[in-house]
Amino acid sequence: MKSYTINLYRAILMSCLLLVSLVVQAQSPETEIRNVIDQLFTGMRTGDSSLVSKSFLADATLQSVSAGQDGSIRIQKDAIQGFIKAVGTPHSSIWDEQIYGVQIKVDGPIAHAWVPYKFFVGTTFSHCGVNSFTMIRMDSGWKIASITDTRRKEPCIEP
Repeated sequence: MKSYTINLYRAILMSCLLLVSLVVQAQSPETEIRNVIDQLFTGMRTGDSSLVSKSFLADATLQSVSAGQDGSIRIQKDAIQGFIKAVGTPHSSIWDEQIYGVQIKVDGPIAHAWVPYKFFVGTTFSHCGVNSFTMIRMDSGWKIASITDTRRKEPCIEP
């Protein structure tokens, strides 16, 4: 009887562990995408270029759209490798991009995330805007294919 009880407890424990592992593996695409976005900003805050690099496709693109003082629209394109190198280059202040109000839409292997933000260098406000992420689900998981962002001092979208 004692052996039966021990085996029953083991079976229950193993069933619980299996159930927990299935629940953890069955994250929604939105949760997986949010995790990649959070990984990117954690890498920026900690200066961890390898964490940032893991978030992107190798040929990902970056664009910033802003208005000049005369109202003309400017588009700045940057290479992803330059951005990754800049994150990993030691800098005296933390790059803290605070995001909120994230909206994610998924259609099969592609997704779009609309991510308002406020960017701080250390504790000093620098600028705000919106990041527009295009994501693609690869065999290795969701990756950022492109980010197009706006940048301005005000007015910031409030959370």
